[in-house]
Amino acid sequence: MALPFLNGVVGTAAMAKPGVSAAAAGELKNELQRLVREIAEEDDGQIGTYEEAARVLAALKQVTFAGSGGSNGTPRSPLANQWRTDERMDSASVPEHFRCPISSELMKDPVVLASGQTYDRPFIQEWLNSGNRTCPQSHQILPNTILTPNHLVHRMISQWCIEHDVSLPPLDNEQDEDKGLITVTEKNVLDGLLQKICSPSSVMEQKRALSELRLLTKCKRSFRALIGENDDAISQLLAVPSIPELSADPKVQEDAVTTILNISINETNKKIVGDNPQAIPFLIDALKAGRIETCSNSAAALFSLSALDSNKLKIGELGAMKPLIELLEQGSSSARKDAGSAVFSLCLAHENRARAVSGGVLGVVLKAITDRSLVNESLAILALLSSNQEAIEEIAETGGVPCLLSIIRESSCARNKENAVAVLYSICMYDRKRLREVGEEEDSNGIISQLVQNGTSRARRKAAGILDKWKRTLRLHYSC
Repeated sequence: MALPFLNGVVGTAAMAKPGVSAAAAGELKNELQRLVREIAEEDDGQIGTYEEAARVLAALKQVTFAGSGGSNGTPRSPLANQWRTDERMDSASVPEHFRCPISSELMKDPVVLASGQTYDRPFIQEWLNSGNRTCPQSHQILPNTILTPNHLVHRMISQWCIEHDVSLPPLDNEQDEDKGLITVTEKNVLDGLLQKICSPSSVMEQKRALSELRLLTKCKRSFRALIGENDDAISQLLAVPSIPELSADPKVQEDAVTTILNISINETNKKIVGDNPQAIPFLIDALKAGRIETCSNSAAALFSLSALDSNKLKIGELGAMKPLIELLEQGSSSARKDAGSAVFSLCLAHENRARAVSGGVLGVVLKAITDRSLVNESLAILALLSSNQEAIEEIAETGGVPCLLSIIRESSCARNKENAVAVLYSICMYDRKRLREVGEEEDSNGIISQLVQNGTSRARRKAAGILDKWKRTLRLHYSC
């Protein structure tokens, strides 16, 4: 049975006013009587009932005898109850049973689990949402996942906060999904890893710490958020691959790159990483000289960072476009996808489109389309670059029209057809020779007319524009 008093009341009497203590004592006595009856009447009572009774008894002892003094009845000095500022309210100053067993922090919304244990709601909710169906403390299998507000513990925590001039943090009704829930233990783990990275007892310890940090930032949102909150963490991380003993180790470079990728998933961290003067140059260097997995993760990190417009410009200015295009051409299947995504995202900034064209992206994506590999990404890049006159001329001159017409004829993907006809529209608006080529294909197979009837909204507009241009050209031709 869920008990609303447990693991939140022991050691609270010294913090409560007399009226609150008397009320708490009455509730605790009633609960203790119920538990004792349950133990006496049931032959097959569970050990958890005995443990609960012991805890309630301990809480009742504290409430009844602690009074306003210490455990020996000695009156407290007035200074003992004076608030000592936020900086001094660490884990030692918060009573043990006011802290969530998961986070080790002061509970804001204490709730009782079916096992009878009390937790802070967001932390136990995340535990349950992860698929766990046992109590984190007792490991008891839960008959249900109902969370019952622990009003008594909440009142005692509130009273403790009043007595110590502590503002109880507001409830996180809208928990930051990107940040997750950060515990004291996680903060300590991160501090320990950074200590090993910065001041290791050996090179192997440094490598192990970096590898562990990579794993933790991959698996836990809270670690990604924690690193962003640490002003020096990213610089400390990026310093590791430059250490003489580790500079030639490809595993160290890969771990550092992948950790930056993991960190950048956090939306807040995108700006923090982008503003670090070492981060983007480090990723570009890894893109040029790393092994394939490192290159792939570096491209993915640049794609993630490029979600911010300010980072798009920095990445382009620092020279990432050329090595990304080389990876798009020569990398593994997954690496090419990462590179293609990064190139597309960077080209959303007009300043980067000329860099992509001069870097040779058009030839690479046209070949990919012809080979029917990475077609979706390649067509998206072409469509994005179709507003660039230099790009349109190069596409027309390098056999792009037959390639795009084949996509419209053969592809079953509406989005690919849309991108293909969008590029053809830009070509046909300035190049009469290519317009004639498209018009002849239309007269033979009617593929542009089919798009006018069955394409996406954008595809219909572009296809109709091509047909209109073709018909006007024919009228002019025959009128002459």
